[in-house]
Amino acid sequence: MYTDEDLTSAVGHGIFNDASVQQFRHFMAQSKNTNLVDEENFRLISGFNDVFVVIASGLLLVSLAWIGAMMVPWLGALALSLGAWGLAEYFVRQRRMALPAIGLLLAFLGGMFALPILYFDFAGQHVSESSLVLSGILTAIAARMHWLRFKVPITVAVGTAAAVVCVVAIIVTAIPAALSMLMPLVFAGGLVTFAIAMLWDAGDRSRQTRRSDVAFWLHLAAAPMIVHPIFSSLGILDGLESVSSSLLVLGLYVVLALISIAVDRRAIMVSALIYVVFALSSLLNNYGMLSYSFAITGVCIGATLLLLSAFWQNSRQAVLKWVPQTIQLRLPELKAH
Repeated sequence: MYTDEDLTSAVGHGIFNDASVQQFRHFMAQSKNTNLVDEENFRLISGFNDVFVVIASGLLLVSLAWIGAMMVPWLGALALSLGAWGLAEYFVRQRRMALPAIGLLLAFLGGMFALPILYFDFAGQHVSESSLVLSGILTAIAARMHWLRFKVPITVAVGTAAAVVCVVAIIVTAIPAALSMLMPLVFAGGLVTFAIAMLWDAGDRSRQTRRSDVAFWLHLAAAPMIVHPIFSSLGILDGLESVSSSLLVLGLYVVLALISIAVDRRAIMVSALIYVVFALSSLLNNYGMLSYSFAITGVCIGATLLLLSAFWQNSRQAVLKWVPQTIQLRLPELKAH
């Protein structure tokens, strides 16, 4: 499996010329009746060998962590991280395998995040905000080192999420009363992550390089941090009893959908989907449609999203008419027809 970035790299090395690659991209877009820039392509798996390596690596890393933890708990986390880094030297740096790269990165950073927590727990200290601060700092530094070595696109998103956890923990540690403002802090972290994602997106408006993959994962990390505080503040998961509350939820979802269409990223819509389904199902339950509430909600929302997917390019064209030109120049290219 070859990505747009591979084709761009081949052009840079003189294997293909730019005109032939552009013709190939145009041909693929026509054959799929869509534009590749709108497809949010990212490399996840190149073959079943990726799955095979992930399973084998998982068995090995779990065993290493288990053996280390039997000696000293925090040693298990360290063994996990060191083992994941060592495997990445071959399967990521040399073989460029996509799915193992993601799995090994998460294992490496997961071990780094758990290391301070397990160390403090082993030392007889309870897990506190200070240990979370240290975990966040260590994970962010480890993510930076991993990025410099392996350039795995998801690394930036995980490192940014770790930095958000670190900053929130620092604020809560310095100002204990800020714990009551946890959701607004998470929301602010989500907005910062979203802004970083847009910076990466702006650097590759045609979505043909690794920058687009990095932006994809950043959007995926930002979406729940933005969406969850908004809907949880409305008490959505506690149940709805009024039409006005349901209309408010739908209105917010429409706003989020318009943002998703404008920036050409579907992550925000997907993250908010569960709240909309729950809200409408609760509303139908309150009107005596207990047996069919979820089914009716699923049919309505599912059909709407499928129609939106089918006419995504045309939807972007309509939405971007209302977006200032200066902002459009930073958004993915509009190729709707």
